[in-house]
Amino acid sequence: MDTTAPAQHLSLSHLILHASPVVQGILLLLLIASVVSWFVIFQKGMVFSSAHRALKRFEKRFWSGGEMAQIYQNVSNNPQLEMGAGSIFCAGYEEFQRQRKGHAGDALDAARRAMRGAQIREIGQLESNLPLLASISSVAPFVGLLGTVWGIMTTFMNIGMAQQATLAAVAPPVAEALIATLAGLFAAIPATFFYNRFVHRLDELDAHYEVFMDEFTNILHRQLPESKV
Repeated sequence: MDTTAPAQHLSLSHLILHASPVVQGILLLLLIASVVSWFVIFQKGMVFSSAHRALKRFEKRFWSGGEMAQIYQNVSNNPQLEMGAGSIFCAGYEEFQRQRKGHAGDALDAARRAMRGAQIREIGQLESNLPLLASISSVAPFVGLLGTVWGIMTTFMNIGMAQQATLAAVAPPVAEALIATLAGLFAAIPATFFYNRFVHRLDELDAHYEVFMDEFTNILHRQLPESKV
């Protein structure tokens, strides 16, 4: 690390280029984490937006009325509807049709289990990569702090060997070390913000799915006398 750089060279690019190899390695690691974080943020943003649109389309079709068999045909043949609540509906309806000749309780329980399994799959797909955002948000500041501690420790070791502690000698290497903390926060703050936002949207979708399952179960229950179960 260069401990004799003049104070006028305290530009960001100069500090990064003249940081110690360990600090530069940590900065590279944090840059990769930041790029991965933003990739996940944009990808999950599109996924959640698509899930919300699919939910609205399905609810509009489902509650518009009509025979349940016709709704099933419309939903199961439409990729824009057969996701999220649409997938849960199809799973429950198919299982109910298979079991309706048996005991009423068995048919409803089987349909409910099928819907629960579809709900878990849908939520699992929405949750994918969210743990990665959580890891970046929690680990990145400590990685940056590690770079800062290492840089400052190396700086004072070099100053001790040079037996000088002028401001011109101390300021540049200390600034180099502090960049690692800045980089850690730069990676962690967006990851933390969007992780919390996505978790909130996930909870909203899960609540909608849960309500639909209850409502659809009641609809199936009303159909049981007609099927003479």
